[in-house]
Amino acid sequence: MFPGATDEREGTDAAAAADREGDTDARGPTADRGGANFVVVGAPLDATTTFQPGTRFGPRRIRSFAEPFDDYDHRTGRHFSELGVADRGDVRAWNDVGAYLEYLTSALREAVWDDAVPLTLGGEHTVSLAGVRAVEPDVFVCLDAHLDLYDAYDGEPFSHAAVTRRILEDVDSVTEAIILGARTGSEAEWERAADDDVTVVPPEDVGEWTPGDRFADREVYLSVDVDAADPAYAPGTGTKEPFGLESRELRDVVRAVAPYAGGFDVVEVNDRDDGQAAALAAKLVREFVFSHADGVGD
Repeated sequence: MFPGATDEREGTDAAAAADREGDTDARGPTADRGGANFVVVGAPLDATTTFQPGTRFGPRRIRSFAEPFDDYDHRTGRHFSELGVADRGDVRAWNDVGAYLEYLTSALREAVWDDAVPLTLGGEHTVSLAGVRAVEPDVFVCLDAHLDLYDAYDGEPFSHAAVTRRILEDVDSVTEAIILGARTGSEAEWERAADDDVTVVPPEDVGEWTPGDRFADREVYLSVDVDAADPAYAPGTGTKEPFGLESRELRDVVRAVAPYAGGFDVVEVNDRDDGQAAALAAKLVREFVFSHADGVGD
């Protein structure tokens, strides 16, 4: 369970959860929802990861490395445990990516229908498609080292390298994608990024970027691929890309966008470091919750 959240894992009991060392399955009987404002759902998909797999361990590690964080946030004067965060466990992944995304979408849409903000812990970046389908935003904002604008990668249209393309082309509500921190892509991806529905903010300009009034009266979905950070800050990810963002730059974007966002995810954390990537991801989840609850970006 994410520290400070209410435990709403379904179809499990304490002993079974302990036996699985925190690996839970959101499929099961309907739980008492309790009027949550934010709902954490783990999505440990690890089907199309390239170079170094391990995103199946992401949700567990993010929860684990959130343990030492203080409940109180001095900037907002709020306590995380008082903000109505519920953790519904993991939606266990399987190999049929299309079918899994449909199931995950239904789990996240349930949170939206309950007037809660879904907080998805990945898992590979492909799971963002489910989050966007559930929220149906106007704008997809993404912190990412990669453009993820392949039409398909290795013949797979649901590849994590194609997720932003799928969101733009398969989710009717989305009219714009803003990719912050991108520093690599194929020639075809950069050509797609030149279209009017894509804005790319390079790493050197992210520190000065603000949404201004561009999100007024528009629904936003915010995704953080942890590889947006320079590998020095988050080495526990599959496709490291040097010359990236500092942790504070990711934090500032999350703070600025959170008040406008109806959904959030942090993805691509794996188990190939000493917890740096997971700790950063967990801290960004908390920054999102505090900033969304506070209603203003700093």
